[in-house]
Amino acid sequence: MEFGLTEEQKMIVETTRAFVENELFPHELEVERSGVLPVELIREIQKKAMEAGLYAANMPAEVGGAGLDTLSWLLYEKELGRANYALHWTCVARPSNILLAGNAEQREQYLMPCIRGETWDCLAMTEPGAGSDLRGMKASARQDGDDWILNGTKHFISHADLAGFAIVFVATGEEQTPRGPKKKITAFFVDKGTPGFTVREGYRNVSHRGYTNAVLEFDDCRVNKRQILGEVHKGFEVANSWLGATRLQVASTCLGRAERALDLSVRYAAEREQFGQKIGKFQGISFKLADMAMELKAAELLTREAAWKYDQGTVTEADMSMAKLKATEVLAHVADEAIQIHGGMGLMDELPLERIWRDARVERIWEGTSEIQRHIISRELLRAHGA
Repeated sequence: MEFGLTEEQKMIVETTRAFVENELFPHELEVERSGVLPVELIREIQKKAMEAGLYAANMPAEVGGAGLDTLSWLLYEKELGRANYALHWTCVARPSNILLAGNAEQREQYLMPCIRGETWDCLAMTEPGAGSDLRGMKASARQDGDDWILNGTKHFISHADLAGFAIVFVATGEEQTPRGPKKKITAFFVDKGTPGFTVREGYRNVSHRGYTNAVLEFDDCRVNKRQILGEVHKGFEVANSWLGATRLQVASTCLGRAERALDLSVRYAAEREQFGQKIGKFQGISFKLADMAMELKAAELLTREAAWKYDQGTVTEADMSMAKLKATEVLAHVADEAIQIHGGMGLMDELPLERIWRDARVERIWEGTSEIQRHIISRELLRAHGA
């Protein structure tokens, strides 16, 4: 494994970092205080991101993306992650790579408009009674000739208010297993405006202000069989094949925020004076900085290793879970220590630290809770011994 970055990767980091600092940072305070990301601002930054070659950069070159390898993509994600989440996710959009699982007609109808910046996608899995236990979902679809009729509710669906369509996972049958009945899941494309499909305002979240969530309701919502993503009853297979790397994406954006918090803390400790000397000279502060830097490096190495193995075709579920788990927990630690180093000013919104601290909390919940990640890691260890 090569630890150094190529010239191309260095350029990706420099270009993305400059864009984040010049085009995203200036709008953070406005979005944080209002909780709103204006559509005019989205379009303004979106246009600049396209001109810089940063929009939909996670996509393969053959569909108009940057064609980045996994490590280069995660370096890009880390730089974007330093900014307010709504600004970087919405204005410098990265369409879900599950859209690549669609057939030619579906790619033209759903993927390409996202890459051109004409719309956004959203993924609808979580339900009020089924979060980590997706097999417990109650939303369902029944076949009616060439159509399927969807019923049920999804919640915590990110940026569904902006999205032009949803990729909805619902139960379409049941099979018996030695451990009892198991639901068969199918994924459907559902266009906004389809009769029986309603998007309602979601919950107010302390994390990621300006980045909305919604409740999706399906009431005898009829879709054609052409809108099935993948195969009937194979929704989990398509999700597992295409969404695994999202844990690495979460890890990378967390690394970006943690690095920003550490940089601010180092600068502050080198400038702030108390009792006649810089506070960085005090062991109580210097040891914090050392631990923050060490933990951040460990999380970054885990993430880079997983990215490298992903491209080699050798990555395991445990590799990606370790990266996600470590990076999200390190972000929480670094954000908290950064505020402690800054004292009262750390909690004021003139600095981004209180935002980074708030935003850190959701990272240990979405894309698989920390408990789920530990379960995946331990399961892989035990399987080697037949347990």
